[in-house]
Amino acid sequence: MARDFQAALVALNRFGFGARGGASGDLINAASDPRGFVKAELARPNGVLLEAPGLQSTPQLGQAVFAYQDQVKQAREAAKETARETAKDTAPAETPQPAPADPKPALRRNLSLNAVATEIAGQMADAKTADNAAKPDTMQPNMAAPPPAKPAPQPLNVIQKTFRAEALARLQRATLAECGFTERLVVFWSNHFCISAGKGELARIWAGAFEREAIRPHVLGRFADMLRAVEQHPAMLFFLDNQQSLGPDSRAGQNRKRGLNENLAREIMELHTLGVGGGYTQEDVTSLARIITGWTFAGRQGQLGAPGSFVFNANAHQPGPQVLLGKTYQATGLAQGEAALADIARHPSTANFIATKFVRHFVADDPPPALVARLREIFVRTDGDLRALATALVDSDEAWKSPLSKMRSPYDFLVASGRLLARVPEEPGPYLNNLNLLGQPLWSPAGPNGFPDTAAAWAAPEGMKLRLDIASQMGARLGNNIDPLDLLEFAAADAASIETRKTIERAESRQQALALLLMSPEMQRR
Repeated sequence: MARDFQAALVALNRFGFGARGGASGDLINAASDPRGFVKAELARPNGVLLEAPGLQSTPQLGQAVFAYQDQVKQAREAAKETARETAKDTAPAETPQPAPADPKPALRRNLSLNAVATEIAGQMADAKTADNAAKPDTMQPNMAAPPPAKPAPQPLNVIQKTFRAEALARLQRATLAECGFTERLVVFWSNHFCISAGKGELARIWAGAFEREAIRPHVLGRFADMLRAVEQHPAMLFFLDNQQSLGPDSRAGQNRKRGLNENLAREIMELHTLGVGGGYTQEDVTSLARIITGWTFAGRQGQLGAPGSFVFNANAHQPGPQVLLGKTYQATGLAQGEAALADIARHPSTANFIATKFVRHFVADDPPPALVARLREIFVRTDGDLRALATALVDSDEAWKSPLSKMRSPYDFLVASGRLLARVPEEPGPYLNNLNLLGQPLWSPAGPNGFPDTAAAWAAPEGMKLRLDIASQMGARLGNNIDPLDLLEFAAADAASIETRKTIERAESRQQALALLLMSPEMQRR
């Protein structure tokens, strides 16, 4: 059977994370049947699910946050009490002394999530990250002061530990995948329906669970099911403040003199479904915000359900029918919002928005109009079948004939490099640090529109210089034991350009050659 290495490069780079080094044979396997190689992953629907020892559900993690905060509070109070007792014991007895100034707390920041007394706000509103949680202040030495008391034991930062465990599981899956197409689909949809771990402690500890629970089960399922799972997930509700949204005429709204928060409703329509110019008005946004009032999660007291689980709070829900996009939705509580989402998922503007964004991600910054039109028609005809959408993309000629002009995102670049070097990550620190450096911190976009998805966004000179620095560090660390020309065969074989091959051959050292390979078009473009 003839082998098409150029098509194999497209299969691995456009649809996956690039070829693995070592004895994987990815490029040869892809060259024998490029389209079949990519589509094979779509035939394994359970392969997209992610389970790993120690990964917990969203409610379990919510309860872990509450317990952690209690421990932090107790540790802080114990430290204050110890400081007061130490100051009292060391003060001279014969001369009354003024009360000592309050010592600095043993912990930098207040980690409480401000549980509210009413049943709708057992949810938390902390908007700070947990990276610095439970970090003791550094005290300046004072020779005149008594020896410091033994500090109270600090609780384990379960938030950061969980985030790192989730990150490692995701990185390992991407590194080990044969092609990586379904993992690329996970990355696409996770960025489309993004939250930010920078929102606060709950967002950070829930970021990985959100992707595992709301995205992965539906990547090869129906868009409407993913939409509902996403919008009802506690991480999304917390990220876009829907737990703070009260129907103005609801019992809770009248008691607390608070009203709607339109954040979630606006992003559902603008970023998740219809898109800008999708035919909705500000009144539609307000109407959807009313419809989804009461969509929240149970807080630490568990008054509405298991702490950290999605719940519908009827007392916060705006009563009465609502008109959205010209259709009246009767007052059916939770079902009112679910019916509205189901209709929005089937809206023609949603089909166009998703098809365009899908093609832009996988094929070209300027999506071929004919391919967009075909995927839009498939989306409508199959009622948002995402497996059918992905299959049609792979079957399209445009996806194979368009040049590899897209720039790999920092995440794609780091995973592709690890795959080629046959380095399965054992701990996530280097990846997380480099993602921060390159401007794509994991699960932490600057806004609800996610990370950019165009070549221009990632090909800026400063960004490329940082990539070169990282590639040089990899070369210095690993180059002695690796032949870069052998790696080029794993990555591209006959599809490698003459310029890339000559550049590597002329390098002054193996270390430099490896860095140049990692920065080559065959490694940077998809």
